[in-house]
Amino acid sequence: MSERRIGVYVCHCGGNISDYVDVERVVGTVQGAPGVVVAKHTMFACSDATQQEMAADIKEQKLDGLVVASCSPKLHTTTFRGVAKRAGLNPYTYNQVNIREQCSWAHTDNHEGATLKATGLVKAGIARSRLSVPLEPMVVQTTQKAMVVGAGIAGLRAAIGLADVGLQVFLVEREKKLGGWVGQFGAMYARNRKGTDLIAALVAEIQKRPAITVYTNAELVAKSGSFGNYVATVRLDETPAKELQVDVGSIVVATGFDTYQPEPGEFGFGTDGVVTLPEFKAMIDASPGPLTYRGKRVKTIAYIYCVGSRQPSGHEYCSRFCCAATAHASLRVAELGRAGARPPPEPGVHQYHLYRDIRTYGKFELMYTDSRESGAVYMKFADDAPPVVALGDDGKLKVTTRDTLTGGEELTIPADLVVLVTGMVPRKNNELMTLLKVPVGTDGFFNEIHPKLRPVETVVDGVLIAGACQGPKSASESVASGLAAVTQSAAILKKGFAELDPLVATVNASACTWCGKCVEVCPYSAIAKVAADGREVAEISASTCKGCGGCAPACPENAIDLKGYTDAQIRAAIDGMLEEKAA
Repeated sequence: MSERRIGVYVCHCGGNISDYVDVERVVGTVQGAPGVVVAKHTMFACSDATQQEMAADIKEQKLDGLVVASCSPKLHTTTFRGVAKRAGLNPYTYNQVNIREQCSWAHTDNHEGATLKATGLVKAGIARSRLSVPLEPMVVQTTQKAMVVGAGIAGLRAAIGLADVGLQVFLVEREKKLGGWVGQFGAMYARNRKGTDLIAALVAEIQKRPAITVYTNAELVAKSGSFGNYVATVRLDETPAKELQVDVGSIVVATGFDTYQPEPGEFGFGTDGVVTLPEFKAMIDASPGPLTYRGKRVKTIAYIYCVGSRQPSGHEYCSRFCCAATAHASLRVAELGRAGARPPPEPGVHQYHLYRDIRTYGKFELMYTDSRESGAVYMKFADDAPPVVALGDDGKLKVTTRDTLTGGEELTIPADLVVLVTGMVPRKNNELMTLLKVPVGTDGFFNEIHPKLRPVETVVDGVLIAGACQGPKSASESVASGLAAVTQSAAILKKGFAELDPLVATVNASACTWCGKCVEVCPYSAIAKVAADGREVAEISASTCKGCGGCAPACPENAIDLKGYTDAQIRAAIDGMLEEKAA
């Protein structure tokens, strides 16, 4: 085998790496490594100028391997594979080494140790590259049909978008009506458009498109096949129950969210006059004039923010929409009060907002300002001293808090109504999660591959997520993610074929004795037992395998290897790393 010709590029990352790692020293150390013919450092490896320089080096130096030491491979694997491909180099002979998250950021207090570690990591990447071989993507034919699971605002808009790009669409909704949460709302922020009207308009558009088939009272209960050619089983809740199978190339999951339900006694929940934000929203939408509760006009409202959100135990995330929704609700209350005012002028509703932080991001900040200017009073409480809701001796609600912005004195607010500003929580989709193999994040919502670079894609090719099943979102943000899922589906399906990553597991049939342990650990059901030369052996579906590598260490016969991460490559990488001694 001829000596490899590898190019190595070490990134400063604008100081993110070079502030803690002596980048020039790393380059000098690896410059004479076997197979390395180009070794350079650069301020930003991902910049257009450096990409052009890499491409020129590949062509002029006839490189057959590429190593980039920079940030996480999650960010720029596709970028540098593209550089290799444009320069005529097989993209799978490129290897990225993470010396930012795994080195410079982890060792900001030890520059010498960080430099030695970075050198070891780069040497490991070079050693792995010396054993890399050209690989070609797998090409699979795709079915030009899509399924959307969930018919809230994100699912409806995704179905319309998919139909408009020429795909047949199956829209599956487990409720009787389409529309989800938005279909229950009246005026919504920030433009006061009614949710019911928005959904009615989308449903009318659905009905205009014969390419969309709608199933209500229905659930996705089974999925088989592989990427681009799934067979989905839908169960219809009829008498008797009926199941049907449809062929689809992609599945868009838009199952929405649930709202946090407080525990009895939590901020007075369960006491007459204590309501959640969705209940309060329904009251406002149904009110033709000044707000009333149980036949009495509401004169004082206390809002308690972050109920069920940003809690140290439970839901630690911010639900994002709640602050803006509550500011909008308070404006609606003020409008209703003015609409029903009689001469002489009546005092408006007193509204007290008790918050930890206000997060009316973007243009919604203007709504927060309008709310304050309408007379609402905002008071900040400490994280460790939330408001207390109790019944006074007179049987009326009283909310006790300390406003940290005005000296922290204890205040007691008599209230006709206490609104618990509850956030979004992940909908219980355990069966769907198990069926589609879509992972969830630490917050319990479905997890995308990367929030910025691949925001609606999941680790399962052809299965995309949209709307609030992915995390708390406003209606407009849900629509945007639904349209992003349309774009990704169209990119996959409209060509009629798709290319799959070849970094998948393979079985050496002559070494396999079929113990079944690989099947037990595979999370994607990509391994099956087959007959070969009169023996039972494991076979891996390349189009279903995700290259996680979980099966390789489980095999007692060492019969499974992972392309791009073979045992030989990993051993070589370890040996290369060990050439550098720790500081």
